Amino acid sequence: MVIIMLGAPGTGKGTIASILAEKLEIPQVSTGDIFRKNIKEQTELGKLAESYISKGSLVPDDVTIGIVVDRLEEPDVQQGIILDGFPRTVKQAEELDKILTTKGKKVDIVINLTTPKEEIIERIVNRRICSNNECKTVYNLVLNPPKVDGICDKCGQELIQRKDDSIDTVESRLENYFEVTSPLVDYYEKNGKLYSAVVSKDVKLGQEVADDVINYIKENF
Repeated sequence: MVIIMLGAPGTGKGTIASILAEKLEIPQVSTGDIFRKNIKEQTELGKLAESYISKGSLVPDDVTIGIVVDRLEEPDVQQGIILDGFPRTVKQAEELDKILTTKGKKVDIVINLTTPKEEIIERIVNRRICSNNECKTVYNLVLNPPKVDGICDKCGQELIQRKDDSIDTVESRLENYFEVTSPLVDYYEKNGKLYSAVVSKDVKLGQEVADDVINYIKENF
């Protein structure tokens, strides 16, 4: 099964994807995590990605597509994959369809998450991530704080704030999303792949949405 997580930054894609990965027993693959790993290690890819990400801009299609193509060849994703952060443009979506077709696969469902803009900004600036790459649990200082300030509940490692989780960068990322990425909603809706859900503290949070998606998948696949 191929699942795509779609939605603006801060809508909870990573959180919901991690729940789905555990329940469905298929890997969650985040292009953002791949980029951040390379940035930390200061690889050539990392330096190139950082030059865009630090400004809140999207990494060019050819770079991102190449990363995903390589990842799709690895053994652990042959029975299924949850793509978090890819595709981000219609061109990337079209290329992904071509890649999957050569493997006899297709995109099965696209989970489109929506959240009010003011909530997105609040979530991102208050977001903290476990520094342990094997854990990467996501917290929110307002909605889902850790039991001990600055420490991960699950593994006890330090929590960190991403460099691109500042207000200025968030504004730029949202502008890029609505200009470049939101047309994907139309693309996948026309293809009959779209499953939309509102993730808001006034409506539903991550666990509820994940449960709804799992029930939907069980009923339709």
